[in-house]
Amino acid sequence: MISAQVLSATSLTLGWLGYVPLLLWAISRTRWIELCTDSRRQHLLFGTVFGLFALWLVRRDFDTGVSYHFIGMTAVTLLLDWPLAVLGGFLAQLGLLLLGRQDLAAIGVNGLLIVGLPVLVTEACAILVERAQPRNLFVYIFCCGFFPAALTVLLCLGAALGLLWLDERFALPEWLSDFVGYLWLMMFPEAFINGTLISALVVFCPEWLETFNRTRYLQAPWKDEER
Repeated sequence: MISAQVLSATSLTLGWLGYVPLLLWAISRTRWIELCTDSRRQHLLFGTVFGLFALWLVRRDFDTGVSYHFIGMTAVTLLLDWPLAVLGGFLAQLGLLLLGRQDLAAIGVNGLLIVGLPVLVTEACAILVERAQPRNLFVYIFCCGFFPAALTVLLCLGAALGLLWLDERFALPEWLSDFVGYLWLMMFPEAFINGTLISALVVFCPEWLETFNRTRYLQAPWKDEER
């Protein structure tokens, strides 16, 4: 998460110009009738918003104006599907704003980085897996849970560093080349958290996952031959 003080006015404006259409698109694609009539989905949405809010509060704030925290949007996207995932991430951001843990001006940029980009990566991986139609349960867990979460960290950190470099308001460290070594230490925990959560949901509550094909993944591996 990036503070508004280290971002230029152009970046802040472009962030809002990109984030607002994403929110409007998510609102238009949300199945509101189903959400309003299904208490289970309502509980999942509100619980997910609270979980994201709590996860983003556990972070390390640096004096330079940037913060490091786990993202968690991979599991949220697989759980709620992308429209509700985008809206849930936005509501969690509003919670941080109310506590003074996020700048209003930087919501657009941070929304694209920690909500929009992770949702895009996860949704793309889920679509590719669904097109391949694998019958192995572990393909879904790894290719939709572990791998997108790790890739999300790589892309989010790369995009954030690139944005800070372009704005020239943030003093990038001289040891930036050594950052690759630390990158693995950030990618693995993110992948582990999201992958473990998806694994638990697949085992105990597969009906909660909107992107999980129970008919294909949980069918019997063979049928008894008729005697």
